[in-house]
Amino acid sequence: MNCLSPSILSADFSRLGEQIQELDEAGAQYVHIDVMDGMFVPSITFGTPVIKSIRKCSDRIFDVHLMIEEPGRYIDDFAEAGADLITVHAESCRHLDRTVSAIKEKGLLAGVALNPATPLSAVSCLLPQVDMVLVMTVNPGFAGQSLIPYTIDKVRDLKQMIHAQGLKTDIEVDGGINLSNVAEVMAAGANIIVTGSAIFNGNVRENAESFLKIING
Repeated sequence: MNCLSPSILSADFSRLGEQIQELDEAGAQYVHIDVMDGMFVPSITFGTPVIKSIRKCSDRIFDVHLMIEEPGRYIDDFAEAGADLITVHAESCRHLDRTVSAIKEKGLLAGVALNPATPLSAVSCLLPQVDMVLVMTVNPGFAGQSLIPYTIDKVRDLKQMIHAQGLKTDIEVDGGINLSNVAEVMAAGANIIVTGSAIFNGNVRENAESFLKIING
């Protein structure tokens, strides 16, 4: 299933609840929530209190992307806050298998993210256990970056790897996705599309609807 997962990192935080409701009205299936700790990535964003506060604004899938060191320490907290899908970085987990298992034990969907330069081999053994692989199409930490071209080939290779194992694992892409390149990344194999600036710069509902026309087309 193809889905849009708008990243609230680019939202107007003085109108966050209102903008999330606009995404719902447009038909976006996910809400992408970037949690950054200032260590795994340079930026610091938000944590469980924000997720708890916006949970009542939407019944969509809360797609919580943990860009933090040793995320396994906080799985229970994010589950309690209202996450539906928790994605952790292969690069930040000392014991990735254990962290994925902890997410699944909470009854949540589990994702593994890979930075642009991290090879697909980092997740190949875990593909049967995860629900989604997030291919970072920029280096994580800042909104508004341009997509790194070679990451599209990485998406294509991942799709082949998933097919070879007889799986139906979702492929999410995050970073520099806009109306001019979303069709290309989907053609490579991505089916969950994260975009922030291209949604929240301007009319949120109209921008989301424009993406959904392509994603659902």
